[in-house]
Amino acid sequence: MTAEDQKSLIEFPSVFPIKVMGEAHVDFIVIITTLIQDIRPSFDANHIETRSSAAGKYISLTCNVHVVSQAELDAIYQVISQHPMVKFAL
Repeated sequence: MTAEDQKSLIEFPSVFPIKVMGEAHVDFIVIITTLIQDIRPSFDANHIETRSSAAGKYISLTCNVHVVSQAELDAIYQVISQHPMVKFAL
């Protein structure tokens, strides 16, 4: 175990829920899936839960991603957060 893994409050490997919100767009789920798969190729879109806002303008995703390290989790958050369609990621 690396020093970085020891500092984390999350035990790895782990299935970690990543919440992503953006404007409702037909390709939003595909784009987020592809971004995650660039870092974690085994990620499957079947592990995404979706919820639309009341007015239907926004969509929120809960992506349950199997991650093996804090560095991998950080990389996923970074690539998702930088995408222009993403309003925020938690």
